Amino acid sequence: MKIKCLIIDDEPLAIKVIKNHLKEFNDIELTNAFTNAIDALSFLKNNTVDLIFLDINMPLLDGLNFIKSLEKKPLIIITTAHIEYAVESYELEVLDYLVKPISFPRFVKALNKVFKIFNSQRVNKPLTEKPYFFIKIDKKKMKKIYLDEILVIESLKDYLKITTESNRFIIHQTLSSFTEQLPEDNFIRIHRSYTIAIDKIDTIEGNSVEIAGVRYPFGRTYIEEVKNKILNL
Repeated sequence: MKIKCLIIDDEPLAIKVIKNHLKEFNDIELTNAFTNAIDALSFLKNNTVDLIFLDINMPLLDGLNFIKSLEKKPLIIITTAHIEYAVESYELEVLDYLVKPISFPRFVKALNKVFKIFNSQRVNKPLTEKPYFFIKIDKKKMKKIYLDEILVIESLKDYLKITTESNRFIIHQTLSSFTEQLPEDNFIRIHRSYTIAIDKIDTIEGNSVEIAGVRYPFGRTYIEEVKNKILNL
């Protein structure tokens, strides 16, 4: 089932940018776009969405007061040219805060937060697709990665090597930011250079683990946390 989203922004160019970004994601359906929050409220009286991309500075009703007026809030990602509303926005429990102009890599990071939430909601439901997220593998192409196929994520300075059961991918992202997007019950960072899938561990020997025939060491600062989580010590 696709994630239904709505765009609310008084700048047609900003709407166009978000629409173009969304074209890369088959799992998200844009249901409508509005240039003011009043029309969006009328639409939401008879329609439901899962996600709203919301500008703040708009005529008649600004984005923050729009959020406060909602009885049932979907996930909300702020899209604005102003950074000064960030604190107040997060107090209203927005999912992310994107500052214009919105780059595609930053947009992907925000949507991966959305996928993480929906994947966690689907875990206990039968006949649904396995949890996944998207990574950018070249200038325009997005690749769906299933969480249960990931073995190891390795830091290569400003890049990452993601090793799955059948492939390897190099992406431009830091290990810290990538690890934050993964479910804590399934993945753990064991070293400044490695995050691993806990269920893919074959053996544990000393301060290292073996996954698919390759041994990965524990970093000194990670040893206690790793052993507590993996071995329940």
